[in-house]
Amino acid sequence: MKNRLDNQTLVDCYGLMWKMRLHEEAIKALFTQGKIGGSTHLYIGQEAVAAGVIAQLRRDDYLVSTHRGHGHMLAKGGDLKPMLAEILGKATGYCKGKGGSMHIASLELGNLGANGIVSGGLPIAVGAGLSANMRGTDQITVVSFGDGASNEGNAHESMNLASLWKLPVLFLFENNRYAVSTEASHSMAGGSMAKRAAGYDVPSITLDGNDLETVHFAAQEVIEYVRQGNGPYVLECNTYRIEGHYYGDAMVYRSKEETEEWRKRDPILRVESLLIERGILTEAQCRNIQKEMQKEVDEAVAYAENSPEPAMESLFEDVYTVDSQ
Repeated sequence: MKNRLDNQTLVDCYGLMWKMRLHEEAIKALFTQGKIGGSTHLYIGQEAVAAGVIAQLRRDDYLVSTHRGHGHMLAKGGDLKPMLAEILGKATGYCKGKGGSMHIASLELGNLGANGIVSGGLPIAVGAGLSANMRGTDQITVVSFGDGASNEGNAHESMNLASLWKLPVLFLFENNRYAVSTEASHSMAGGSMAKRAAGYDVPSITLDGNDLETVHFAAQEVIEYVRQGNGPYVLECNTYRIEGHYYGDAMVYRSKEETEEWRKRDPILRVESLLIERGILTEAQCRNIQKEMQKEVDEAVAYAENSPEPAMESLFEDVYTVDSQ
């Protein structure tokens, strides 16, 4: 029998996953209303990965995210109000309204940033891992990337260096099956990041990324392995993005039947089933948690919409670092 999460951890993860989901649903509404500039990429369907891996990191551990990084930030301890303010381009956001949906970062939380460049975060993660080694800390870096990024040269160069230098980097491969509109089997030779990792002498594990408990306990072991100075590791989580590559994507490249089949494997509903089957929560209590998360999201939306725009004179601020010496 597989490991079971204790009752409170399972309830906490359930709440966190609903927070991620409802945050993204709010973004859908705001984007439709024309209140979000540019594009936005949603994390709906992948919540078990962030809740199972990133939520276990220490505050001083590093996170390097992707263009689909809202859930990652929330799992690392991000607050809904500055999150939504940033996505709306407001001065009260994590990056003072200058990062937007794809470039949220928080040094306080160890989030070195989401990245609009596919695979752009992997070399940054190697740098963060090298920094931890040089400073003699036991911090680790988790870098998320998808099946599209797996085919970029950065991914291979980063794994190679991390392995050679035995760096504390956890390569979190979130295979959501599509790189924009291309199904992974049409672009990823071998079909598995584990096979590629072996070429760089990096250990790996492949698992069901929609199963919270499986992800949590695998990540627990992997995080400890990396923290103990054993070098990098690849954690391959097979999941699915329910929405398109970006919100508004017509999704003509996949069938409705396929999407509906994956909806049945919704990671939040799977956790909810566990909570009810094990007698931890009733269905009514589950709905109350959902309502609590919805209230938090609604309050954050109101905060963001009522926040000021960045002042014009701040345009050239934060472009360069300030020498403190």
